[in-house]
Amino acid sequence: MKLTSREIAERVAARLIGAGDVQITGVASLQSATEENLVFVEDEKHLAAALASSAGLIIAGEFAASSPHKTALLISDHPKLAFARAARLLPQSGNSAEIHSSAVIHSSAKIGAGVGIEAHAVIAEDADIGSGTRIGCGSAIGMGVKIGAGCEIYPNVAVYARTEIGDRVIVHAGAVLGSDGFGYVRDRENGHYEKFPQVGRLIIEDDVEIGANATIDRGALDETRIRRGTKIDNLVHIGHNCQIGEDVVIAAQAGLSGSIVIENGAVLGGQVGIGEHARIGEGVMLGGQGGVLPNKILRGKGRAFWGTPAQPLKQYLKQLAVMARLARKD
Repeated sequence: MKLTSREIAERVAARLIGAGDVQITGVASLQSATEENLVFVEDEKHLAAALASSAGLIIAGEFAASSPHKTALLISDHPKLAFARAARLLPQSGNSAEIHSSAVIHSSAKIGAGVGIEAHAVIAEDADIGSGTRIGCGSAIGMGVKIGAGCEIYPNVAVYARTEIGDRVIVHAGAVLGSDGFGYVRDRENGHYEKFPQVGRLIIEDDVEIGANATIDRGALDETRIRRGTKIDNLVHIGHNCQIGEDVVIAAQAGLSGSIVIENGAVLGGQVGIGEHARIGEGVMLGGQGGVLPNKILRGKGRAFWGTPAQPLKQYLKQLAVMARLARKD
């Protein structure tokens, strides 16, 4: 599959300067680009290198419009965003709509048009796989799981029964979705722990991306929900009953206890830890290794918090400065 420079310009809403019939098959860096590749530059200082590369098409800002060039240009107010959108239009290497002979698919499963299922994947009874989705080798899709259209499920992903995944979701290798939450009741008489029922579901909405070896628990009695457009990094754990809003970003090694609410547009840095029943407000930014105590509420769109327990950034930095002065006195 190839797209012309004109087709790409129309679909990413960029202005085309130069030939409209350049055939593009993929994206690349400036160093590795060929004449069938698309590249991008965000600032003028890299434009010369882009024009000197072998790329067949360049996405750049308005600064490139008047530059002398032989290469076709796409002019955009946000070149990096336009490049990302163009990349999704172009075929990715290794994609296949074939179903491997070693895949195990229950007779009651529904498999949409153009679905690819790689070697040794297992699709359980009553699963429903949407059109154009790809299931990586060794993945296990449980009973009654629903996966939407255009999803990419990489190798060795485990999706527990009744989990629902929307359209265009990306799940990287080794992720576990819908496993039991860590819920127990202690018998005070003998000190033993009894497992609390974990019979809820996990719902993942459209355009979510989940990193490698991330784990997201199902709800205990109701549901855990990851809302549209949220991006979850590698090695993140999200406990049962959590409600994650739209366009949330959670960086690697963050850990969320049960029943936490993360509102729309929040950003959680790497290795953040949040206690049960806490709430992170809309647009809040929590710095790396920040800790939020159980039942705590952080509010303030665009406001940054840091430290353990998490506090407003300016306050935290003042405390660090005071401690540094005290240490020098000793």
